Amino acid sequence: MLELLVLASPERLQHWFVALVINAVLIAAAQRLPVLTPAGWVHAGVLGTLLLGSLDWPGWWAVVLYLALGSLVTRLGYRRKQQQGLAEARGGRRGPENVWGSAATGAALAVLTVLPSAPVALLQLGFAASFAAKLADTCGSEIGKRWGRHTVLITTLKPVPPGTEGAISVEGTVASLVGSAVMATLMLWLGLLSDAGCWLLVTLVGLVATLLESWIGADWQQRCSWLSNELVNAIQTLLAAVLAMLLAQGLGLV
Repeated sequence: MLELLVLASPERLQHWFVALVINAVLIAAAQRLPVLTPAGWVHAGVLGTLLLGSLDWPGWWAVVLYLALGSLVTRLGYRRKQQQGLAEARGGRRGPENVWGSAATGAALAVLTVLPSAPVALLQLGFAASFAAKLADTCGSEIGKRWGRHTVLITTLKPVPPGTEGAISVEGTVASLVGSAVMATLMLWLGLLSDAGCWLLVTLVGLVATLLESWIGADWQQRCSWLSNELVNAIQTLLAAVLAMLLAQGLGLV
């Protein structure tokens, strides 16, 4: 009951209202950018409100930068990927399902930080890991489809065409590692990670979670018709967050 009173205090409610207004104005101004669909922008506004209300500007900027980098990577070699039938649909614009497939885990962890006595540093590390894994996945997939020279299925290591669910390549894996490191660096710069040890952990976990996502795509997704790409993305970010938090506690990093 005391926790509910704290969360419903006038100061807290005013903070959330301001977050809502700021995001509404920003989304209205940004809707013409070829990044999200109209419905995607609405859901991005909801996500932005949750992040600004819980993690303040660092959390908000973390996801804005993730979205910008992910969209940029998607556009690399887009015309060639389009010719090969490997390009993202809707010109690379993301919809509501993409927004929450990428950010549901991070949003939940962010909101948990406002609870009294919440382990904020640990939750922020999980938040960082979830987005490091997602940018790693985007970089690996988009760069691997365009520039991967030898694409194999992660479960059998047999050659498969680029764009096959569960396919990996050396080029794509290196891109995943770079994407994870870039996102972890941004999280460190924004103050959501405390030190170099946490940065290294998040970077490596982002890569591991991406490889696990490829394994899920190659194995489970082929057998389960209900396992959509967006749901696999959500599972990947959840695995990254949980793994990072467990390892951080075990290693005494937080």
